[in-house]
Amino acid sequence: MTVGYERLHLSNGPNRQKLTSIVVLLVLFLSLTVAGIVLAFAVLDRPPFPPDPGTGNSSINQCSMVLVESIPLHVTYQDNETLGIPLEQVWKDLISLASTQLDVVSFYWTLTAEDIGINSSSAKPGRDILTQLGMLPSRNVSVRVITSIPTVVTNTTDLQFLKQNGVQVRRVNFGRLTGGVLHSKFWIVDRKHVFIGSPNMDWRALTQVKELGVRIYNCSSLAEDLHKIFQSYWVMGESSSTLPQPWPAEYDAAFSKQRPLLVEEDGVPSSVYISASPPSFCPPTRTLDLEAILSIMSEAEEFVDISVMQYSPNTYFTRPQRYWPFIDTAIRTAAFETNVKFRMLISCGRDSDPAVLPFLQSLASLGSPSQQLNIEIKLFIVPVGNQSDIPYTRINHNKYMVTDKVAYIGTSNWSGDYYMFTAGVGLVISPHAPPQTEATPTLQMQLKAVFDRDWHSEFAVRLSDLGHHPDCALAKPLD
Repeated sequence: MTVGYERLHLSNGPNRQKLTSIVVLLVLFLSLTVAGIVLAFAVLDRPPFPPDPGTGNSSINQCSMVLVESIPLHVTYQDNETLGIPLEQVWKDLISLASTQLDVVSFYWTLTAEDIGINSSSAKPGRDILTQLGMLPSRNVSVRVITSIPTVVTNTTDLQFLKQNGVQVRRVNFGRLTGGVLHSKFWIVDRKHVFIGSPNMDWRALTQVKELGVRIYNCSSLAEDLHKIFQSYWVMGESSSTLPQPWPAEYDAAFSKQRPLLVEEDGVPSSVYISASPPSFCPPTRTLDLEAILSIMSEAEEFVDISVMQYSPNTYFTRPQRYWPFIDTAIRTAAFETNVKFRMLISCGRDSDPAVLPFLQSLASLGSPSQQLNIEIKLFIVPVGNQSDIPYTRINHNKYMVTDKVAYIGTSNWSGDYYMFTAGVGLVISPHAPPQTEATPTLQMQLKAVFDRDWHSEFAVRLSDLGHHPDCALAKPLD
């Protein structure tokens, strides 16, 4: 069972998804599974967004947003390349800022290398974070932690340590509730500051795995909306919990694709909202993660850049596997009908599944600049080097998309299970205009610069140029 890749066999769960009309037609035309058809028709029954209750999103909120990264040891870029703020620094800053409350959601916890029988100096940042979290209750800061059932099998002592120091811990049995897992990763500090991104609470996320997220300061409206998602997990962490149908009004999303929060992102007017999955955990007012992804693609006019750990147009974990073409079809449709340029950076490590290769090759084969079909795919390979003794590591764990209009940072891989059964969140931010000076790049500009850096780096390899590569399981084996 894989920790860094977050692979877990999932069972079928409830299917209720909001899809665009083109996806509904696709489902009917292809006569997919009964579950897929039910999922599509559920869209038609989903009630419209309720009238604005006057929650105050007409005013502009002042928010500071910046990109956060963790670059694995021994992965280096040119001196002048764009880099996000180091993840370790951001987590420590958030801990020091906490004055009343800290809420943390993570799929699993393993911040000490001893839990997996490893003796590595690269685990020190993880131990430091765990120690600092454990000290917060002594500062009269209420700390609540949520993790998943089922989760990866580890001998972690993190949660026991935290509970002994006054931290409240709940495990949400998503296996029982939806047939999935809790895969979200976010922090909320004092209902005012937020972190959302790809890293779990794992020491390897700080030094051995390539991660990406966003730090948002002084944005209480957004933090309060994300807190509603946290609360939905918290109440479902009770042993006798059952999914409400419908969710009570206090869980209604304050902001959505139809009614985003208006912010000034370091002086640049922008719209922002939080999307989520699975459908069974989302009230009708919450934009579903899949809906957000599909709409972002359909609205792009120039380019769509995608960086994800796993891309697979099927239900990857459920048995039997099912074809799940919604994102794949959206890419093909946009590339064909609008001539938008797609670049996809898919992670490949020693434990990656070679079964995804035909899907990637099929999509890449459509690329034909002479026919104005612009789809390019590269694999991002983190060199293992002398770190081979550390399991489930040396991988690009990013989960984001950036277009000429929008920045999207999520917590889910791109296969069907994540959007039907598994808990995840995404941040969607759309700047209304370019900044007045280059000294204050928007989050969208920062994300574009990071993607360009990775796309042109020595670690990005075209499928056609892959050949044999010892650090990528999709590469050709030696004869």
